[in-house]
Amino acid sequence: MSKTKKTAVLLMIIALLIIVVPLFALRGAEFGGSDDAGSVMVEKIAGKYEPWFTPVAEQALHGELPGEIESLLFCLQTGIGVGIIAFCMGRLVERKHQETLAGEKGECQTQTNEATAGREEKAPAGAGR
Repeated sequence: MSKTKKTAVLLMIIALLIIVVPLFALRGAEFGGSDDAGSVMVEKIAGKYEPWFTPVAEQALHGELPGEIESLLFCLQTGIGVGIIAFCMGRLVERKHQETLAGEKGECQTQTNEATAGREEKAPAGAGR
């Protein structure tokens, strides 16, 4: 097996271990969102905690959003954000590329002008008539 294939197989095994090991190491663990953790901590510190407002979607539906819809909205928000960042970075890279091309074009134009001026100086006085 070549070195590249060995490296690829090793990386796949490591990725698989990263996925599988936490499932067995953290058996029975509870995972919650930061919203829940924040409200629980405030309730522990200050006693009774009452949220200032309820989310607009929960008011419209008269209940919580299903988990799948929350995940969909989160993924949509992430995709839009990544799209905006990628667009801005692409514009910056293209702007720099265009500036480089304009600079090279200016240098070529300067060299052409200098070469043309050199020819005019070397030409005999009566050659232009």
